[in-house]
Amino acid sequence: MKKYLEFSKNVKEALKNKQPVIALESTIISHGMPYPQNMEVAGRLEAIAREMDVTPATICLMDGKVKIGLEKADLEILAKANNVAKVSRRDIGRIIALKKLGATTVAATMIAANWAGIKVFATGGIGGVHRNAEDTFDVSNDLIELSRVPVIVVSAGAKAILDLPKTLEYLETMGVPIYGYKTDRFPAFYSSQSNQVVDKIDTPRQIADIYKTNIELGLNNGMLIANPIPEKYEIPFDEMEKYINSALEKATENNITGRELTPFLLSEIVKITEGKSLQTNIKLVENNVQLACEIAKEL
Repeated sequence: MKKYLEFSKNVKEALKNKQPVIALESTIISHGMPYPQNMEVAGRLEAIAREMDVTPATICLMDGKVKIGLEKADLEILAKANNVAKVSRRDIGRIIALKKLGATTVAATMIAANWAGIKVFATGGIGGVHRNAEDTFDVSNDLIELSRVPVIVVSAGAKAILDLPKTLEYLETMGVPIYGYKTDRFPAFYSSQSNQVVDKIDTPRQIADIYKTNIELGLNNGMLIANPIPEKYEIPFDEMEKYINSALEKATENNITGRELTPFLLSEIVKITEGKSLQTNIKLVENNVQLACEIAKEL
C-alpha cells in the first residue's frame, strides 16, 4: 500500500506531528468549473483551512500514485488538463496502473483519506440515489463507501438533482449516521433545507465524540454531517426544483445517463441560473471546509 501513496511535505509533517488535517476532493477542480476559476477556488479552499491552522490535503491520482496533498504545480496540471478521469472505487487500480490522471469523487477521496489516516473530509454534496432510480438503478457509490469507510464527510447534504428521500432511506438501510449541523432538516445543496428530517447535532465536539465512540465500538462506517449553506447565499428549494426539472427534461431529450448525468445536470443548471448556482456551490463548499476544520481540531 505505502508504495502507492505520495504525501506532500506539509501533509506528511502534519500527520507525523498529529496536527489536524482535512481531505479535499479533486473533481471540483477538474469537472466542477473552468480554468482559471477552478484553480482560484481550489486555492481559496486550501487557504481557508490554513487560516484555521489546519493542513489541507487535496487528493488526486497522478503518475501512478495516490497524491495526498498537492503542490501548486500539481493543482495547475489538474486544473488545465483535458480528459481527466473521474475516479470512484472501481477506477482506482486502473488509473494508477496505467499512470493516468484522475480526479477523485467523494467515494474515492474517502478511501484515499482513510489509507492516509485522515479522518475528516470536506466536499460540496455527496452523490446518492438518482430520480427515477427504480427504472435506471442509478445509485452513487458514495453511499456504499459511507457505510464502510470510517471517515467523517462534511457536505451540504446530497446534490439537489437527486432523489433526497430515497438517498436518505438508502443511507439508513446501510447504517450510516446522518446529522444535521444545527438543524433537523436535511439541506438540499443549493438550499439550506429540504422537507426531510434528520437528527440534529450542535457542536464540532459532539461530532468528534460520536465518531470516536463509533470507532471504539468497532462500528467502522463513515458519518455524514449535513451542513446547511448560510441562508444569505442559498437558492430557495422550490425555485431550485424548477431549474432541476428543466435540466432533467433536457438530459432525457439528449439521452444522457450514467456517469455523464451529474456533470451534465450541474452544468445545465449553471446555464439556467445564469451562473448563480455556481457561486452558491462555491459558498457552500467554503462553509463545509470551515466546519470540517473545526471537527478535525476536536479530533
